[in-house]
Amino acid sequence: MAVTPVAGSAPAKLEKKPVKFSNLLLGAGLNMFEVTTLGQPLEVVKTTMAANRSDSFPGALSRVWGRGGILGYYQGLIPWAWIEASTKGAVLLFVASEAEFYAKSFGANDFVGGISGGMAGGVAQAYATMGFCTCMKTVEITKHKIAAKGVKPPGTFETFMDIYRKEGIRGINRGVNAVAIRQTTNWGSRFGLSRLAESGIRSATGKEEGQKSGSLEKILASGLGGGLSAWNQPIEVIRVEMQSKTEDPNRPKNLTVGKTLKYIYSNNGIKGLYRGVTPRIGLGIWQTICMVALGDMAKEAVEKLTGDKVTAKH
Repeated sequence: MAVTPVAGSAPAKLEKKPVKFSNLLLGAGLNMFEVTTLGQPLEVVKTTMAANRSDSFPGALSRVWGRGGILGYYQGLIPWAWIEASTKGAVLLFVASEAEFYAKSFGANDFVGGISGGMAGGVAQAYATMGFCTCMKTVEITKHKIAAKGVKPPGTFETFMDIYRKEGIRGINRGVNAVAIRQTTNWGSRFGLSRLAESGIRSATGKEEGQKSGSLEKILASGLGGGLSAWNQPIEVIRVEMQSKTEDPNRPKNLTVGKTLKYIYSNNGIKGLYRGVTPRIGLGIWQTICMVALGDMAKEAVEKLTGDKVTAKH
């Protein structure tokens, strides 16, 4: 009996993930919602604690309230946090898609490719839009208010132009290297730790390979990933110090990441490098709830609006 030879299966062709308008719209919409609700208040408290490292958590809340009541918690929201929220997702998706494609073309598996894409996207976010946005947000949150002296404080754009005139592009991007380190370690660890947590949860609940995780399991896994990725809080405290307008005559001039680390450690020790970690963990959990819990509802709305299937993972 003649045996029909079985043709060898051809290796799957590596394809670059398309960056769709619907994905960009979904990312921008979720980021804008996250930052306009609890995101910015948590960011303000985190930055206040990192800049004023002798403050307790209640002390930081009181300091923020003293800067304008409830509006004090939304300093830096318009326009800087909105610019950052509406653009950082697009930068991440474009760059991560390219980086993941090239990593896989060199033989990386899905997991390594995903981390590589996220880390490259994080660096691009810092240098494209997040550098000057985080700098201006920090300036708004930490600049000494002169209204108490009877002088009208400068507006946000006056402050921006004043820094630009005095220090140029470098001035409005102060601390951008620290932002890049934070973003690349954030995305790398959040991706890896979330996957690790999800594997543990799937084992504990007896889910087999290929079975979908429920919404609560996704939130728990991503929340653990987001919370645990706050291990890099020292680089966040360094970033805030580099961008801060808090007055201290003992602070060295022309701060670099290394000089800032030394300055904070010599004044506040190891605890000083972890100031603001509590609101940062809270921020990570809130971002997770917005992206995972609200993601499905937002996905449906965007698909109806654009008629395009959303493929972004949230």
